Amino acid sequence: MALTLYDKIYREHLVDPDNTTAPLLYVDAHLIFEVPTAQAFDGLRKNSRPVRRTDLTLATVDHNVPTDDRSKYQDAASFVTEPQARTQITLLEKNLKEHNIKYFGMSDRRQGIVHVVGPEQGLTLPGSMIFCGDSHTPTHGAVGALAVSGGTSDIEHVLATQTVLQKKYKNFRVCVEGELGLGVYSKDIILHLLGKIGTAGATGCVIEFCGSTIRNLSMEARMVLCNMSIEGGARTGLVAPDDVTFEYLKDRPLVPSGADWDHALAYWKTLYSDGDAHWDFTVTIDAADITPSITWGTSPDDAIPVTGRVPDPADYDNTEPFKAAAIRRSLKYMDLEANMLATDIKIDRVFIGSCTNSRIEDLRAAARVAKGRKVSDSVYAMVVPGSGLVRQQAENEGLDVIFKAANFDWREAGCSMCLAMNPDVLSPGERCASTTNRNFEGRQGPGGRTHLLSPAMAAAAAIEGHMTDVRDFLTTENGSIRITKLTLGGDTVKSYGSVRVTASAPESAPKPKDEIVANRAARHAVKSADGIPKFDTVSSVPAPFDMQNINTDLVIPGAFLKTIKRTGLGPNLFRDLRYDSETHEELPQFVLNQQPYRNSKILVCTGENFGCGSSREHAVWALVDFGFRCVIAPSFASIFFNNSGKNGLLAIPLDDTQALEKIHEEGLAKREVQVDLPNQEIRDAGGNLIAKFQVDAYTKHCLINGVDDISNTLLSEEKIYDFEVKQKEKFPWLFGRIGKLQPPKRLGLALPGAKDNFDW
Repeated sequence: MALTLYDKIYREHLVDPDNTTAPLLYVDAHLIFEVPTAQAFDGLRKNSRPVRRTDLTLATVDHNVPTDDRSKYQDAASFVTEPQARTQITLLEKNLKEHNIKYFGMSDRRQGIVHVVGPEQGLTLPGSMIFCGDSHTPTHGAVGALAVSGGTSDIEHVLATQTVLQKKYKNFRVCVEGELGLGVYSKDIILHLLGKIGTAGATGCVIEFCGSTIRNLSMEARMVLCNMSIEGGARTGLVAPDDVTFEYLKDRPLVPSGADWDHALAYWKTLYSDGDAHWDFTVTIDAADITPSITWGTSPDDAIPVTGRVPDPADYDNTEPFKAAAIRRSLKYMDLEANMLATDIKIDRVFIGSCTNSRIEDLRAAARVAKGRKVSDSVYAMVVPGSGLVRQQAENEGLDVIFKAANFDWREAGCSMCLAMNPDVLSPGERCASTTNRNFEGRQGPGGRTHLLSPAMAAAAAIEGHMTDVRDFLTTENGSIRITKLTLGGDTVKSYGSVRVTASAPESAPKPKDEIVANRAARHAVKSADGIPKFDTVSSVPAPFDMQNINTDLVIPGAFLKTIKRTGLGPNLFRDLRYDSETHEELPQFVLNQQPYRNSKILVCTGENFGCGSSREHAVWALVDFGFRCVIAPSFASIFFNNSGKNGLLAIPLDDTQALEKIHEEGLAKREVQVDLPNQEIRDAGGNLIAKFQVDAYTKHCLINGVDDISNTLLSEEKIYDFEVKQKEKFPWLFGRIGKLQPPKRLGLALPGAKDNFDW
């Protein structure tokens, strides 16, 4: 049977192929960080469960960390001044020590953005299954790994069981053919794609990027595409491994060597989509049609060529009223005029960084534009490397000197201004040319305005003080995407340079080949202490919403994610819609500030793609904390939909337009409706049927009985153990790798004044 690459990896990781109700995939590597993990470890502790495979888990810190000078760094407790961020980071460190999990902290030059660290260290391997509680985990798919994300409940699930519940998704092929033009980078490819398919165009799918253009891209350029596949609604993104992949991986710390390399390579070469494999959807793009691009609005699909104009909502009033309304809202928020030239958009800040564009090739592309030039006096520009090793490599190549001479601020590694969770934030009204992945309202700071673009385009905008066609700064010698693989001097250098052990590593006794290091939960810990809130029938006046693409940043802004609890987020639900940004008083016209809607248990939204954006579970927690038990919408983003059921929130996708409008009308009329889960029906106050709805059997079972995923999965512990015994025999190079990592002091990668180095 002909299979796609996704099909092959999915099948290889099914713990029990016969379980089609709640399919479990075995996780080969689990990456964790500070923001969503405190509640997961707390759940383990409450239920007396161990971390099942500490040897397959690696941690770092990135979202909350300050990116200013670390020359006087001693420990996280004294360096991180913001109290909630400090609590999250120090609690992570405490949990990691308790469970003996390897950790790249701020005193370790290997620390960085989790999706930079994974490929950089070689943790990310072709054909493997990667999990991380961050929506941009698809980045790792660039090497041919199946990389998926989820919320805190999924993180706890992986920690406890080394598996993740994962249904089979559809196959979506994106084929890009031809040569990219001058000044066109992978960021422009993905923005072009998003402009074609929208933010929900690949919902329920896994994208595989293919075609001659993709084959000619470097690994780092491929990572940009996979990273932002989530912005098109895809569950993840993939690129088939090839010689570019193998060259990138060879000799990295966690990549197999010797005979294991040979065996792994032989397997990796079988990882491709068969010629006659079935594709549910295909999009073909001519590379010649892609130009340097920016986003103008508040959604990643609001992409236009830098030579283009901002759209006019009047053009869509008759054909796409939802889109027309969204354009008007975005124009107002972004303070732009319809039909204005993209190059007339002035900026206040430039941010080069994030898990999308903070690698060495991104910095080289920006440095080629910045060299010999100066940042405009009206602009503050910053460059934030994706990891300490990227920063070190950039300094070895002299890129820091170029940036500093051009008046860019040269920073330490972290997520930085990608999201408003650390000191690097926009002030209200500030406009930023940003190489990050999302331009939602308030994403980089309350009231901040974000335009997405490539690192080279960002550097050009910094110099001119407004959006600028980067091709005016480039020649064929320095403006090709292929040239980013070379240093500015034209040399070929292995990304991030070499890391050498400065002292002999202690020899450890070899473990028996068939030994599995699994901390298996005791019998009494199989059933969770709390479970999830049960759901039977719910009656309420539905709170009516009339928006599409309601993203997780809008549901709960990033500034409120620095919490170690699952509760207390309700008061800040829809913060930017509910409160005046200056007075912080409630806006009486907003629906949830009115009676009876402030007591609603049901939210009905007539716009598609509810919950797009982050994998953070905080959006669901905020809805539940406010009092909602059910959300009804035409469609949901995949991760939000999955997170909902795990917290007792019933998400009902309802594509019956008449029924949806009827529920919405009942809400406007302040009349109750009843959601009946056992019978899968929605009725009005008179008992009349409005709609039947679909819900998968597993989610229905869990909600009605109040049973959580981990309790269910631990009933299959023997099957998990049997699977990993076979997995280790078949793919031995996936096991025992993380344990070989050396302490930063041994590698000469520890900050001189650091006191918090872990004793590995």
